[in-house]
Amino acid sequence: MNTRHNPGLGELLRYVNELVEQGAEEHYRAMRLNYRPRYTPVLRALDAGARTVTDITERTRLTQGAISQTVALLEGDGLITRHALDDGRKSAIELTAAGRALVDKLARHWSATFAAIARLEDDIGYPLRRVLEATAGALEREGFAARVTAAQAALQQEDPHGD
Repeated sequence: MNTRHNPGLGELLRYVNELVEQGAEEHYRAMRLNYRPRYTPVLRALDAGARTVTDITERTRLTQGAISQTVALLEGDGLITRHALDDGRKSAIELTAAGRALVDKLARHWSATFAAIARLEDDIGYPLRRVLEATAGALEREGFAARVTAAQAALQQEDPHGD
């Protein structure tokens, strides 16, 4: 099978993400917001009760590094504040008044976003979010590198001389 001209999984995921991000940014501009789409998972997690970077990481499946960077940007934009918790090892994160007002403004947008996802899933005939959640779970159980190694071994067994 010639795979040289077929897009790979990462390529397709990046392209779909790019299309989604472009659409989101267009909508934020229409709302007259100077807003970064990367804020959304952190703000939604805080709105749902997360209080620390660890809480946000657990709720979003994003890396702690990505969350920490986004938290720093949110703090710089005056949307959150941080203060040390009693044990001094972690910081509590809270929305400022401006952050709360932004979340309140975005609540309808987020509802519309999930309705748009449902329409997209109807359009393509697949429960895309469930497929992606299942894919993430499978890759957590067996990483992609291990899967590529196993595929290489299987191909080697099929054609040990590389012909």
